[in-house]
Amino acid sequence: MQWTSDTSAGDWLRERLDAGWGETMHVVVPQGFPAYARILHPAAVRSLPDRPVPTHDEYDAMTPAERQAIFDRLIDAPATWAETASAFGTTLHPLAQWQRIVRTPPGEDWNQRISPDGREFTAPMDGEVSPELLATITAHLVGHTSTPDAGFVALWEGQGALLGHLGHGPSRAFLTFSDDPQHQAMLDRSIHDPFNNVFRKPTWQEGILSREISEGPRLRLPNRDHVLFRGAPSAFARPDWVRDVPWRDLPAEEHGFPPAAQSPSMLWPDDRAWVLVSEIDYDSTIVAGSAELIAEICADDRLEAFPIPENAELTWESDEVNR
Repeated sequence: MQWTSDTSAGDWLRERLDAGWGETMHVVVPQGFPAYARILHPAAVRSLPDRPVPTHDEYDAMTPAERQAIFDRLIDAPATWAETASAFGTTLHPLAQWQRIVRTPPGEDWNQRISPDGREFTAPMDGEVSPELLATITAHLVGHTSTPDAGFVALWEGQGALLGHLGHGPSRAFLTFSDDPQHQAMLDRSIHDPFNNVFRKPTWQEGILSREISEGPRLRLPNRDHVLFRGAPSAFARPDWVRDVPWRDLPAEEHGFPPAAQSPSMLWPDDRAWVLVSEIDYDSTIVAGSAELIAEICADDRLEAFPIPENAELTWESDEVNR
């Protein structure tokens, strides 16, 4: 898989997207396909064996020892949207929206909500698909194209430390601690030195990708700009695909983190038989393709997927069922 500076391969997408931020999914998902599937990203649930999960106010009222006793007994697990809807007494349907599923009152946090049975549900990740989930989806995609080993991957340029930049500080920092008081004091001073920053000139701050790629051409779509790569869509059918992509996060691995890589924002084969879109603000992934492909995806018990119509609305206000 290789970076390409020729972004013309994505021009066809631009022609099928709505300009501006409209109401339908076609601000980020191409129009003109026979069928569409919405694949819900997994949520998470936290529980205790003998009592409800405490609220923030209840945690605040506890002693440190009481809080630690709670933390030691917490049980974390993946959660489906169907399980979440059942816990909150709401209805799961193809256009359901998370904040409605968990009955979020106006102005309150929808990311973590405690259900009536005392479990704490955490919202799915937006714009990211786990390597395992992407592999499951891709296993279906490669059977519905004549070019499974030739295609394109687009990565949204604004994700984390993907790109380098000219500036006074890095895109991110890995905390370093030292047992030497003098060394630690030096580290503390280096984090923020307002005196010297006034006179410093911007320098190149490394990202995951090279400077050539960071400063290179972008696939510019109506609402997002992407870095484009040429490669085999079939490569993502393996759960360990993160080890082989050129945007593998090697700097994080050098600091002890496990192998990881940004999941594709868009993926399509040369024959354009389908396109996968994981929009950064969506808690679900959309696949556009043939009716046969969409039916196959939605029939897979490992996926929580629904067929949705063209021009579907996926905004926060589009859930008309859970009001």
